[in-house]
Amino acid sequence: MLTLQDSNKRIVERFNQNFIEDKDDSAYEALVSASFIDHTSGPAAPFDFITKIFRPAFPDAKVVIHDLIAEGDKVVARKSYEGTHSGGFMGIPATGKFIKFMVIEIIQLRDGKYVDHWALADTVSLMQQLQSS
Repeated sequence: MLTLQDSNKRIVERFNQNFIEDKDDSAYEALVSASFIDHTSGPAAPFDFITKIFRPAFPDAKVVIHDLIAEGDKVVARKSYEGTHSGGFMGIPATGKFIKFMVIEIIQLRDGKYVDHWALADTVSLMQQLQSS
């Protein structure tokens, strides 16, 4: 029998695989609570950022999960995003460069769904990769 922590880690893996990599928007609805709050950028920001900004810029993006640590109802993920910069991103036209940057996030889950999210992304490294010649 799965512990709550193991179950929550599987939900985080599923979110990253299905919503981020496979571009299955129904996974977002299935795995994110209607009362979800992203403490990093606002209530609807993750869905809008991923679907309207990140996917068009990095259509082949992959998520590599390096560590998942769970305690209580929270999961900490240390992961990296990697992909080809094929569309405009944050004012930078497509460069064709392969990028990779790290993210550390904390996800709080309730009843099998994301309810709270905090994240730190290495956006300095990302922007340096996009702007370097």
